[in-house]
Amino acid sequence: MSLRCGIVGLPNVGKSTLFNALSQAGAESANYPFCTIDPNVGVVSVPDARLKRLALLAKSADAVPATIEFVDIAGLVAGASKGEGLGNQFLAHIRETDAIIHVVRCFEDENVVHVAGKVAPDNDIDVINTELLLKDIETLERRIDRLGRQAKSGDKRTREELAFCERVLQSVSDNMLPARQIDTAPEEADWMRELSLLTAKPVLYAANVSEADLAEGNEYVETVRRRASAEGAGVVVVSAELEAQLTELDEDERRLFLADVGVTSSGLDRLVQAAYELLGLITYFTAGPKEARAWTIKSGTLAPQAAAVIHTDFERGFIRAETIAFADYETHGSEAAAREAGVMRSEGKQYEVKDGDVLLFRFNV
Repeated sequence: MSLRCGIVGLPNVGKSTLFNALSQAGAESANYPFCTIDPNVGVVSVPDARLKRLALLAKSADAVPATIEFVDIAGLVAGASKGEGLGNQFLAHIRETDAIIHVVRCFEDENVVHVAGKVAPDNDIDVINTELLLKDIETLERRIDRLGRQAKSGDKRTREELAFCERVLQSVSDNMLPARQIDTAPEEADWMRELSLLTAKPVLYAANVSEADLAEGNEYVETVRRRASAEGAGVVVVSAELEAQLTELDEDERRLFLADVGVTSSGLDRLVQAAYELLGLITYFTAGPKEARAWTIKSGTLAPQAAAVIHTDFERGFIRAETIAFADYETHGSEAAAREAGVMRSEGKQYEVKDGDVLLFRFNV
């Protein structure tokens, strides 16, 4: 599975600069609103030092990382849910993502205009969240209207779904509560998924600071952290401008540059790690002479379903998974040595794949 994250925020908060740095896709970036109209998509390799090491040990000809898609969605403004600033078009793009990376401006720069005239993270977050909530209210009202007509036939399940949607609408409209914070019973999960509500998506706030504030943050960052904590969202502090500079350096130069500003990893590394944690994702590996490869799955995935990420035939004909923990593979230096040492296990259909497992699937179709 490839994770798809939509990058949202007000105009001129650094979204496109960050996107360009992360994906090096060359999206247009300019000091005026709506320079991004169609969403730009960048497919980025997921950083994982274990993959390179595994490829070396397995003598693989190639190392194929997992990927993450970043979608640069145009700056939203107040009134977006009613079409202001082409808002309906932009909100539709958000619906197609797995998670939202909400870029919040946490830097002062008189040369970069702010749509509201001043830097105020709380207000900026409120504008975006309100527009997402208003769009969800519109979605719920349409759904309730349709279910109300269908419920007249007396179908019990339809009436139950109608009652669920009315409860969600009350929470979203009266309490301005994002859908992701609404408690749902297991039997209601399908209904919630079918609604495709914007505020049901996990949110990761990217506090965009100047290079000087990257290591320690600032008062604006603390505001974002308070908001995120209240909402159960994640926070990563990034400097879009610094990330842009990193793209022009080689690996050794990047390491020295980051050390000079007081951090040990790039914004991409931290964003990807935080996104994986937010969505409960883990990585497993396969390795052979042709390639070593990283695969992304949900934490808790059983072996046959993990195999299906490679090919559905692997799940359909699943027999067993031969498993080595990455740490054991590295310790013993090869699959053969790990097998000889007794740390390669044979696991069945109920095995829950762990992060870092090196797997060989046996199947028959």
